[in-house]
Amino acid sequence: MFRFANPEYFYLLLLIPAVLLLFWLSLRRQKSWINTFGYFQTVLKLIPGYSLKRFWVKFILLVVAYILIIISLAGPQVGAKLTEIKRKGMEMIIALDVSNSMLAQDIKPNRLERAKQAISQLVDRFGNDRIGLIVFAGDAYVQIPVTNDYASAKLFLSSINPGMVPKQGTAIGRAIELASASFTPGSNTGRVIVVISDGENHIDDPVDAAKAAAENGIQIFAIGIGSPDGSPIPIGNNQEFLKDSENKVVISRLDEETLTKIAIVGNGKYVRATNTQFGLLPIYESLKKIDRKEIKDKIYSEYNEQYQYVLAFAILLIVIELLILDRKTSLLSKVKLFGSLNVKEEV
Repeated sequence: MFRFANPEYFYLLLLIPAVLLLFWLSLRRQKSWINTFGYFQTVLKLIPGYSLKRFWVKFILLVVAYILIIISLAGPQVGAKLTEIKRKGMEMIIALDVSNSMLAQDIKPNRLERAKQAISQLVDRFGNDRIGLIVFAGDAYVQIPVTNDYASAKLFLSSINPGMVPKQGTAIGRAIELASASFTPGSNTGRVIVVISDGENHIDDPVDAAKAAAENGIQIFAIGIGSPDGSPIPIGNNQEFLKDSENKVVISRLDEETLTKIAIVGNGKYVRATNTQFGLLPIYESLKKIDRKEIKDKIYSEYNEQYQYVLAFAILLIVIELLILDRKTSLLSKVKLFGSLNVKEEV
């Protein structure tokens, strides 16, 4: 397993655009200074030691070295030893609606983005439990199998969007069936499904699916996201809205009745999300009461550091940059070290 021990150092990469801007301004200043003596290309012939290509090469070497130093600071590591650990926990699978109706903006910034934020906050509250993620629209797909790797779960969560499910619709029943089959086989710990949707089911019978899951000892909680009054569904980047066959704007409304029935037959709880409160707290309080049994997990307990290799390469690039002189010399004038580089002598 590969990981970074200190990924927060990657924020230093945000300085690169500023460095590029400073370098560009520096070149512009050099050109302006040369232009004070006459036409740029003509003056360059009078200062044969000047080499714009060398400035570019030295700068690129330093930028690459800087990136490599940041990577080494982030602490690249490779797992070296697997250890089996035992802990008490439960298994929870979140079924997230990613249909186009989840782009409605009655919940800010929109239903889907707010749901992703809430899931991320919910994941942060757990320590020994396993979590999984299923996305669904017209069909359901396992996005993250049950795992205790919360960091990876949050990473995958950020990439979720309606375009990842080719078939549109809202198949809540299919999502519950897939979630029920995705728990660890043979596990006797508490099993929970959390459905997050606007509830507009057009394909199957989610209540029957929830009832079948409950008969197998699975609890189902539901979070309704949206408003009963509804909201239009934006499409594209032109603030246009989805329209039906009669060219009327489609209004997506929260179906609380369906979600409430799912929670009731699933021996769970229904909560409606709003702009001020998503409804995680009552759900979390209920989840704390779920029966937790011993879970065996294999994790990497030892890691081999890999930063030294990256750092060594960065130092090598810095040494090469120092060896490249800013200007041409008579000794090296016949060596076409950068002759193959296609860099214009103009800024």
